[in-house]
Amino acid sequence: MVSLGLENQVILVTGGNQGIGATIVAFLQELGAKVAYTDIKISESSSGALAIQADVTDLASMEAAAAQIADTLGPVYGIVANAGITRDNFFTKLEPADWDAVINVNLKGVANTIKPFLPGMYERGAGAIVGISSISGERGNVGQTNYAATKAGVIGLMKSLAREAARYNVRANAVAPGFIDTEMTRIIPEKVREKITAEIPLRRFGKPEEIAWAVAFLLSPIASSFITGEVLRVNGAHHT
Repeated sequence: MVSLGLENQVILVTGGNQGIGATIVAFLQELGAKVAYTDIKISESSSGALAIQADVTDLASMEAAAAQIADTLGPVYGIVANAGITRDNFFTKLEPADWDAVINVNLKGVANTIKPFLPGMYERGAGAIVGISSISGERGNVGQTNYAATKAGVIGLMKSLAREAARYNVRANAVAPGFIDTEMTRIIPEKVREKITAEIPLRRFGKPEEIAWAVAFLLSPIASSFITGEVLRVNGAHHT
């Protein structure tokens, strides 16, 4: 069997308690990685991953998580900055608190996630970072000005970090999912869902596992060792 080279690599996934994050956690474990995940709330899990209650909007909280991961699993090789929220509304109706909440989790939270680990990655001369962006961050979406702004920001952060970190053999890339079949998208009314599906050339929503595969590929020191600063779209050609 061909290996992605993730066996025994320590990888952190934020927002790993449910949805796409939980799928990424489980898949990385299948590939032999030693996985830790953080979330604002942690439920009982038999996954075997190291679960840490932490708030990505609080740098001190993420620094404490970093210390716990290092003590329990060892030095971190990979980061998947997945934690995110939505507070959708038309821009003219968007409350300042909802703007700030999305910015704090989806963009500031990514910076807070990466910062505690980057010096160690630089010192060891190895590491891979994947920021979870979105089709909304690339093309925009009605009612999601705050969300789209953060997801576009994740792309800019990854591209700039890729240039800074390359000299230390640390890579930074983004995955931009389209509409994925999760609990979040299952609440979309059926007529709206049908309209969206008709706009997707592959005529379906994506699966969480398809995002997990993309993440694993970009984390791999074998399969993507010469890829950094890129955006991998996983959207069924909904946006190209």
